[in-house]
Amino acid sequence: MTMVKAHVFTHELVAGRYRLVDVVHQETNRICWYGKDVNVGRAYLLTQIALPDDPDGEAAPRATARIIRMSETMGLMCPGAVATVVDAVEQDGVLWIVTEWIDGTPLGELVAQQGTFNYVRAARIGLELLDVLEAAHGEGITHGELSPGQVYVRDRGGIVVTGFGLAGATLAPRLSAPSYASPEQARDERIGPAADLWALGAILYTMVEGRPPFRDRDRPEATLKGVDRLPLRTPVHAGPLTGTVQGLLRKNSRERLTRAVVREALTRVLSEDPETLADTVARPRLRGVYTAACHAAPGWSRRTMAIGTALAVVTVTAAVLAATDQLPGTGTSATDTAPQPSVSATASATPPDSRTDGQNPSPSASSPTPTRSPTTSAPSPSASPSAGALPQGFSRYTAPEGFSVALPKGWKRVATSRVGGLSTRVTFGADGDPRTLAVTYSTVVGPDPVAVWRDDVQPQLEKDDGFRRIGEIKATTYQGYKAADMEWLSEADGTRVRTFGRGFLLGGGRGFSLRWTTPAADWDDSANRQALDTFLRTFRVTSG
Repeated sequence: MTMVKAHVFTHELVAGRYRLVDVVHQETNRICWYGKDVNVGRAYLLTQIALPDDPDGEAAPRATARIIRMSETMGLMCPGAVATVVDAVEQDGVLWIVTEWIDGTPLGELVAQQGTFNYVRAARIGLELLDVLEAAHGEGITHGELSPGQVYVRDRGGIVVTGFGLAGATLAPRLSAPSYASPEQARDERIGPAADLWALGAILYTMVEGRPPFRDRDRPEATLKGVDRLPLRTPVHAGPLTGTVQGLLRKNSRERLTRAVVREALTRVLSEDPETLADTVARPRLRGVYTAACHAAPGWSRRTMAIGTALAVVTVTAAVLAATDQLPGTGTSATDTAPQPSVSATASATPPDSRTDGQNPSPSASSPTPTRSPTTSAPSPSASPSAGALPQGFSRYTAPEGFSVALPKGWKRVATSRVGGLSTRVTFGADGDPRTLAVTYSTVVGPDPVAVWRDDVQPQLEKDDGFRRIGEIKATTYQGYKAADMEWLSEADGTRVRTFGRGFLLGGGRGFSLRWTTPAADWDDSANRQALDTFLRTFRVTSG
């Protein structure tokens, strides 16, 4: 089995129409890309898989037909939980599978970013994955390729499974992640549903332990030998999931736990610890407004932040963050790949605060003040000589993602979501405070911030309960940059909330978006108006 290498094609297009923008996730024999269809400007997920030599030229057509057919079948059985394949092509010995963009993050990326998961969170994801497998197995379908890279956690909750139809599509070794292969696959034996249950156990193990049950070695063959012959390392963080994980990872496929037993065990974990269920990203428990802030879409999002999972609150990428709502001010250019501000790839979701009370030292304080229409209800930033001073009770927070902003006392980062190198979203809030501020940085934005809100963000928001835009999307300037504002109402956990979003363009495909969300009934409170005024007045780009 050969390792697939990631190459960015700056001139070539896949199938003459798909431009590769950035790597989303990579495994041994599989690379997932964020790409754009240059004909229609739409975002897609492209999966690159190496094909074996095919002298007769018959394997590729069979593989592509099988994958598309399997996607259609699974889509009917599990609508919304299985990725929709829109195209599958062979090009230069590589199979390219094109699916609808998924507004979420590969589970493997979430584990890499966040480390171990609480066993309740792992059980919740495992139960959703079991639902998909149960539907497939009921129709005689075995996935055969399950791994954390094939499971996407949506930004607003729920999972999407990719890769159905790959098993058996080619005659070559095609295991995308050997460390998640079952022992019978390692021995190149015929597989069935038990292989998927092994993979489910391996995924549960990875979520609670932060590493696969059998580590990747230098060569895939060596990894598979370890899966087949080495004893399982006993999980130490699985808690009540320990017996379930060990029962799924039995070498003999006939001795593994059944789906019914696994379902009962996972359900028991959830029912016995309800307090830890609410958030699939293990963030502080905030009220409904925070939920609204965490919904994103293409446009001002983490490439719809896909990076994502829970991605949370304002976005600036043009085509989806994997993970949360959309944000204003960023477009969806497929070719913009300018470097982003120095983002710490390992920044924690709650890094140490770097706040300092007092004056804002940024030289950009003299840049143009944003202008607001008299009909817009959000407050206008002050133009007084003391515009650089911080109001009482606020302190400046400087983020490693290349920006700073003044935050109310007690506020902190409550979530961080990323999509490859395309976008990063940081959400701020405080325990017991229903308000949130989300900041998204994107490197894939179009030239018109109004169009980003109108064409990328609003169509996604319209899917939410109770969505209603307030007034028109307004073009403006912000600190000398092209910008646009949008306001809307929506429902979040039974609460009517109101959001103000501002997105602005830095040039070179880069942009920031800010989103401020409060209960609609409290929108005009003086403290809320002061907070929004302060955010807009004190926000600074600190690098790039």
